Order: sequence, then C-alpha cells, then structure tokens
Amino acid sequence: MKAFTIQISMLCAAVVLLSSCVTIRQGTVGVKRTIGKIDENIVPPGARLYNPFATRIIVVPVRTENLEVSLDLPSKEGVNVLAEISILYHVEQFKATDVIGNIGMDYENVVILPVFRAAAADVSARYMAKDMHTGNRYEIETEIKEQMMKILGDRGFAIEAVLMKSIQLPQGLYASIEDKLQAEQESQRMEFVLQKERQEAERRTIEAEGIRDANRLISEGLTPQIIKYKAIEAYRELSKSPNAKVNIGGGDQMMLMEP
Repeated sequence: MKAFTIQISMLCAAVVLLSSCVTIRQGTVGVKRTIGKIDENIVPPGARLYNPFATRIIVVPVRTENLEVSLDLPSKEGVNVLAEISILYHVEQFKATDVIGNIGMDYENVVILPVFRAAAADVSARYMAKDMHTGNRYEIETEIKEQMMKILGDRGFAIEAVLMKSIQLPQGLYASIEDKLQAEQESQRMEFVLQKERQEAERRTIEAEGIRDANRLISEGLTPQIIKYKAIEAYRELSKSPNAKVNIGGGDQMMLMEP
C-alpha cells in the first residue's frame, strides 16, 4: 500500500512538472500572465518553467503571417470587383505584451481584418475598376498598406505587404476593358506607323534639299570660261589615246574624228 501511494505521488509530481513547462519555438515569444496581470517582459524562445496554478504563458507568433481575404471592392464608377487578397503582417516582438494585454489573441478578427476592409474600400473607391486589373494594381496595394499602417503601426503590428492575387471583373465590364485595351494598342500601332512615315518624308525632304543645294552650287560655279577650259582638258586627254585620230576644230568648237 505504501509503495502504491509513492507511485501515485510520483505520477502526480510528474504531471505537475510537465504541466509547468512550456517550449517557446523560434518565430514566437511568450507573454506571461500571472493572476490576470500581464508581465511587461516577453519570454524569449526556449524551454521555460512556470507555476501552472497562478501563471499562464501565452505563445505569440512574431514571424510573418499570411492572412487570406476575399471581398468585393467598390470602384469609382460604382461597380463591385471581387478580389482575392493576401495580407502579409507580423506582430512586433517587443510589443507582443501590449497586443495580448490590449487586444488579445484574436487580433486578426478584432483589428487587422476590420482595418483592412475599411482601408481597402476607401482606396479602391478612388480608382476605376480597370485600374485594379492593369498597371495601377501596385499603386492600390501600396496605398492600402500605408493606410493600414497609420492605424496598426502604433498597436504593435507591421503590415509587410498587401497583395491583390486575383481580380474578377463583371463579365460585361471585362469585355469592354478588353475592347478598349485592344483599341488603345491599335491606336499606338497606327501612331508608330504615322511617325515612321513622317520620319521617312522628312528624310526625303532633306535629301531633295541637299541635291538641290548641290546642283545650285555646281551651276553657280560653271562659268563659260570654266566650261571651255574643261572641254580643252577633255580633248587633251583624248589626244593621248594610242588610236589615230584627226582633230578638227574651229572657233569655239572642236571635233575628234577617227580615220
């Protein structure tokens, strides 16, 4: 009987010992609550002992968390756009005690999601629906993130990024956007063709002006005396030919005749 009592006592001691030990892993910190009061100092990662009858250690993740949200975003023209969005955030390590003390462990539903929905609706309402589907998406994401940080930054949260993973426009609006983008591309292509034609016309004009100016310079430089001198030079070169020729000339005219 005595041995049985000892075994029961040892088992109870083991249970108490195990229940008074907690392992805080990397990427998390511990927040100690003793008789309802939050300790201001965080508990770093590692194995920790505590009094389970008076104290509780709450494990708080401080690594990056990915919160997936699906919601309808209002656009400037009054159209709702279905969006799949990821919110990347983390709890600031040294503010974990404030988060648990002031908000609790359900902080995603208590503050992060409400703040996100309000910021997303406010920002998206300033943009057209097509802007969420084109190159303005990054600008919208950045504005939502900054607006969230204005509220959550002092509450112990860091919003790393807001990512609009997919946008689903109303079918009719999507078709009209595609038509408009196609028309814009066609307009840009025609503008390129017209620009190329204008450049070619300018090139031809410059070339014609160059030829005209060259001819003008030549005509202005060809006086009767120069023409006569050039003719004499030409006949002189011809006279050096090994073929027998008879040179007949008179006055201002010269002739070369083969025998």
